Amino acid sequence: MNIRSGLIVTIGVCVLATLMSCGQRAGDAGLEESKEAKQLLQGVWSDEDAETVVFQMRGDSVYYPDDTSVPAYFRVYNDTLYIGSAARYHIEKHTEHVLWFKSASGELVKLVKGDDDDKELFKHNKTQILTLAEVLKKDTVVNYEGERYHLYIAINPTKYKVVRHTVNDDGLDVENVYYDNIIHLSIFKGAQQLFSRDFRKQQYQQRVPAQFFQQAVLNNMEYDSADSKGFHMNVSLCTPGDASCYLIEHVISFDGQVSTQLLEY
Repeated sequence: MNIRSGLIVTIGVCVLATLMSCGQRAGDAGLEESKEAKQLLQGVWSDEDAETVVFQMRGDSVYYPDDTSVPAYFRVYNDTLYIGSAARYHIEKHTEHVLWFKSASGELVKLVKGDDDDKELFKHNKTQILTLAEVLKKDTVVNYEGERYHLYIAINPTKYKVVRHTVNDDGLDVENVYYDNIIHLSIFKGAQQLFSRDFRKQQYQQRVPAQFFQQAVLNNMEYDSADSKGFHMNVSLCTPGDASCYLIEHVISFDGQVSTQLLEY
């Protein structure tokens, strides 16, 4: 075998190994999935005490009764239930009609299998993608050193999806999907346009922690003040449904230059 053919074989083996590795889902390294347990889980499950529907197991997926939680893939290995890409729950008891497992907080969740009437809750269930703000336009007049300026801010929802992990009332890790925003800012002095630009979430990626960035939405822009440096504008990057936000300041100079700094968390 010459060097060229040997190199091709080596690359082929590496690619095959990579594909096999990528094909494995979290939690199945060297373990065989329990098909019997998955079959027993098929159906609608309700809280034993509250008698409220928690989820439906159908095929390989978990469906939730609310229309804001994304269906997730599930599997069972030994005594562990895996839902989605990361959530895992230790199974305490599992029969055809009873399922007990530990939630993310360590609490014991007791479920019982419901009847066919409960399936109606999921018949037309389609995940709703949430929007934090409708199209919002703000017009601000700024007087500075005898000059009059107009600042126009437009917050526009996009179709770019942001997925956020939350824990629901049953202690389960679920995913909610939100639409991100693009914010446009224009600054005029009379009829003269001094500045015009779109601001997107991606331009702040290096200024906030990666884990926060993945689940954050470009939330808002507000005018703060004007001085010799220019117009101070504050942009908030926030986690939907949470109080976690980063505040980022843009200073727009009178000749249209932009400087940026992180103000606070």
